[in-house]
Amino acid sequence: MTPSQGTAQNHLDEMTLLLFLERQLDRERAAEVSSHMQECGDCTTLFRALDRESRLLTRAMLEEEESLPARLASFQQKAKRSMQWIWMVTFGLAATGVYAIYTSYVEPVQNRLQDAGFGGTNLLGLLVFQGAFWKGWQSMLSLVEILAFLVVGVSAALLFRRWFRRGTLAALLVTGMCGALMIPVNAAAFESRKGETVEVSKDESIKGDILLTGNRIVVDGNVDGDVYAFGQDVEVNGHITGDLISGSQTTRVNGTVDGNVRGFVNTVTVAGNVGRNLMAWAQVVNVDSKGKVGRSLTSFCQSLGVDGQVGGDVVSFNQSTRIAGTIDGGLNARGELLTIKSKARITGPVKFEGEKEPRVEEGAVLTAGPVSFTKHMPNHREGGKGYLFFRLLWTCSFILYGMVLTLLMPRFAGDCVSSAENAGPSLGIGLLILLSTPIAAGLACFTFVGLPLGILTLVLWLVLLFSAQIVFGSLLGRWILGPTEDTWGRVGRMALGMAILGVAVIIVHQTNHWIEFFFKMALMIWGIGAISLTIYKRLQRSSGAIVAPPMVA
Repeated sequence: MTPSQGTAQNHLDEMTLLLFLERQLDRERAAEVSSHMQECGDCTTLFRALDRESRLLTRAMLEEEESLPARLASFQQKAKRSMQWIWMVTFGLAATGVYAIYTSYVEPVQNRLQDAGFGGTNLLGLLVFQGAFWKGWQSMLSLVEILAFLVVGVSAALLFRRWFRRGTLAALLVTGMCGALMIPVNAAAFESRKGETVEVSKDESIKGDILLTGNRIVVDGNVDGDVYAFGQDVEVNGHITGDLISGSQTTRVNGTVDGNVRGFVNTVTVAGNVGRNLMAWAQVVNVDSKGKVGRSLTSFCQSLGVDGQVGGDVVSFNQSTRIAGTIDGGLNARGELLTIKSKARITGPVKFEGEKEPRVEEGAVLTAGPVSFTKHMPNHREGGKGYLFFRLLWTCSFILYGMVLTLLMPRFAGDCVSSAENAGPSLGIGLLILLSTPIAAGLACFTFVGLPLGILTLVLWLVLLFSAQIVFGSLLGRWILGPTEDTWGRVGRMALGMAILGVAVIIVHQTNHWIEFFFKMALMIWGIGAISLTIYKRLQRSSGAIVAPPMVA
């Protein structure tokens, strides 16, 4: 307090009262201030006003959402009621777009794969849980479902950990997990053999799947299941009721395989019978004159020769293809050269895309007509009406997808665009996420426990790839029209940016395919980095939140 001046009473200044309110004065000074306020009504009134203001500020800092005035709140409710139909239209259009994409692109590919032996009731089962890669997954499907449930549960617990502070919900979750773990799982018989020379003798019969690894692998007996053979030379002279999956330098099938034959090899020779399909990634694929493939043949190799019989279609992506046998289906080949010998007989249509016209010798029987030849133009860049319509449909789909994301998560969308303005960190983090995520997910899929987590990571990575272009489109629209905090304003800027990107992709598409590739990669890297940076900042903000001090009584 200042010294007395006449009869006028001295008053305390606001800074002293604030320090007293925050209890930052020493004991003697605080006693003087308290004694003075008991005698001075003006200082007491000022202290109460400062105390009330401090409480209001504390409550405002603790409140998550600031309450709106009554007239604005009523207007917001009316706007919500009047705009509810937009959600129905948006989700209806989104469902229509998803259905159109599925029927136009996914379903035809799925049907072709099913014809080639990759049968399945859904796309996930087609890729993971069917006999195309490892038929043994079917017998352990229940355990995979349990592990997937655990992964989803742990992820939900990490994302919504604030909700799990109540003991009841956590107890229910733990009880459900324990009940899931108590579900009995059927054990699958799986035999493994390894050595310099691994052999299944003639008088030997194996029930179930078997894994064979060694330098030379010979199967002379009967195997009632699938055979997985990995070595230098693989020879099958016996009978396999399931599939043969081989990874070797040479694979020769002299016996009978009732299922499919799939090989990642140097040379594949079929001199026996394959009941279903033959698919090979190899240098040389040969179906001997005594060989027979029951259904389709698919090859990705340097040289393909068919001297025997194929009961279905032949799809080949080879440097050279030679047909001298019988194909009870169609032939669809791409490569440098196609030769159809005089002994060949093809009942279905024959299509060939290559650099040279096919050679059809006199005497060859083509039931469906002559060869449909398409000249391959390596440097040709399509830009007709079909491509323009496809780009228009693709851009509209991205705009619709971006509108749904922006309306569902307006704050997150705005934060992603703000993070994208930092080009350096976004590009660096985006490049790291783009390269490291599929590698980590692939390594996780090699272990049985990590398979659900790896698949989930790949799915999230694909979602990031599709969302990255939307982030850059929103950034481009923001550069043109300026920043905004309005949700529909963000939607408009996103739509403008995506439309400009669509036109830019068409222009780049006409120049060079490498420029188009690097242009799209730069956009995806930039967008993925911005999204990852936003997620990181939000996690840091939530983990480093400062607890507000209690209110002063």
